[in-house]
Amino acid sequence: MGRLHKENHLVERIGWLRAAVLGANDGIISTASLILGVASASASQSDVLLTGVAGLVAGAMSMAAGEYVSVSSQSDTEHADLAREKRELADDPVFEREELAQVYVARGVEAELAREVARQLMAKDALGAHARDELGISEVTAARPVQAALASAATFSVGAAAPLALVLVPPSNMLIPVVSAGSLIFLALLGAIGAKAGGAGLLKPTIRVTFWGAFAMALTAGIGAIFGKVV
Repeated sequence: MGRLHKENHLVERIGWLRAAVLGANDGIISTASLILGVASASASQSDVLLTGVAGLVAGAMSMAAGEYVSVSSQSDTEHADLAREKRELADDPVFEREELAQVYVARGVEAELAREVARQLMAKDALGAHARDELGISEVTAARPVQAALASAATFSVGAAAPLALVLVPPSNMLIPVVSAGSLIFLALLGAIGAKAGGAGLLKPTIRVTFWGAFAMALTAGIGAIFGKVV
């Protein structure tokens, strides 16, 4: 009998990949849009740079706090469900075993075999079996608030640093086109990297990320130009 090969499933990356792509995408778009909006209002290059730095720090903290609160809520719900399931297992294990068996029957397993599978799984780890197959909670999909918060803050900072660095490159009269073009290139690369890491096709995610980034930057730049003339 040959050795079993180790399988690496892409679903294991869902938690951190979602937070990382969201953070970097938001970092590029929000910081580039902020820079373009201020630059379009005829602000000096130093003022634009200061605004960008403030946007990076504020955005990273906001992303970390938002992810932590959001994922913590998911984690609280998971823990509440597990506590309730643990009580139910203690109160009526026979009913819970039949309930688990019916989950397997619904998936196409013959009834008697399903009951035997449920019996064996519950003998080893009753709560784990119910968490995985009844509640849909596993090690792969479990909420991890701190990991999500750190990933979002770090990737937002990296994403925001990209358009911020572009402010230092061109003369003031070329700042808007350079930041615009460079940020769109960064967004396209991010879309491709995220798609590659998630095992998806490259074209659609890249176009999607780039389009919405261009829309946000154009809208902010337009508003900045209007207010720059009014104020």
